[in-house]
Amino acid sequence: MTSETTTSRSSLPGSILIIYAGGTIGMQESPRGLAPATSFGPRLEAALSALPPDRLARLPAYSLWESPRPIDSSSATPGDWSALAGLIAERYDDHAGFVVLHGTDTLAWCASSLAFQLQGLTKPVVVTGAQKPLGIMGGDALDNLEAALAFAAQPMLREVGLSFGGRLMRGCRARKWYTHDAAGFESPNWPLLGEMVDHVPVLYSARGWVSQGAPRFELLQPHRPAAVLRLALWPGMRADLIERWLDDDDVRGLVLECWGSGNLPEDEALIGVLAGAAAAGKILVAVSQCPVGGIEPGTYANGQALNEIGVLSADDMTVEAACCKLTHLISQGLSHDELRRRFLMSLVGERGAFTP
Repeated sequence: MTSETTTSRSSLPGSILIIYAGGTIGMQESPRGLAPATSFGPRLEAALSALPPDRLARLPAYSLWESPRPIDSSSATPGDWSALAGLIAERYDDHAGFVVLHGTDTLAWCASSLAFQLQGLTKPVVVTGAQKPLGIMGGDALDNLEAALAFAAQPMLREVGLSFGGRLMRGCRARKWYTHDAAGFESPNWPLLGEMVDHVPVLYSARGWVSQGAPRFELLQPHRPAAVLRLALWPGMRADLIERWLDDDDVRGLVLECWGSGNLPEDEALIGVLAGAAAAGKILVAVSQCPVGGIEPGTYANGQALNEIGVLSADDMTVEAACCKLTHLISQGLSHDELRRRFLMSLVGERGAFTP
């Protein structure tokens, strides 16, 4: 991702850096439908200037970094999120907070990846997007942009948050829930970090992540390519097909979406394939296909094989967070045992039940 910097309102130290990577929020009509568009700065300035004066006055000063090649987030890759994390790390000392404008299709993936790369944050990083482009009458883009800026100006927020529909969620706990509804996202296993109340940001500080020590950015390592597969169980699945996927030396990990609290089919061939992959050193992780609640392998006899094989429990993590975390840890070049140990830890608040 190459960079180009433009500024609006202010580029003074202490401003918020808005990073425009693409997505519906900045799209314009084309002969083939909505498509990513450049020259976002003037549209951003015009939209914000249309806010009522009192709301505009409450927003922080900001600078805008605009990608010369914005993308539809359905085409986003871990490499794109690595570039975004690198940009934030590079400008970290120059700004009080960061807003990432990104498409909604993979917004939760982006937020999860950034959370694992930017551990130990002492400043807000807020990702957002929109269901309709900025400037569309009755659309959600301006409200989401206003909220993201407001949350990014809160020094008590020290993690990657996902702001959408007037609500702030932990980035690595959020999932896209609705294709068109302005609410957009839900956080099924962690309460909201904040909300906009009468256009004023309110943080629920007891729910926030408290990191220990200074920022310790761990950017994805592009020189360590590794494939992490995502596999959702389905009735009647064939073990030989799964074996072909896993029998690739570039595949280093598998996120297995099990039924309920962690059940597998009673299929010796399938269990044998998974056991063989684990024995070959591939990291296998189990999540539940149910969005609410966690996984407890071994609750039922059919799930006991997960424990016997050595499959790691993702607890109540989202599949987005589990995939991004496994990809991230593999890229760090950790030993097999250290990787397993760190996956079972909560690094950025991605797993573990909330205790009021």
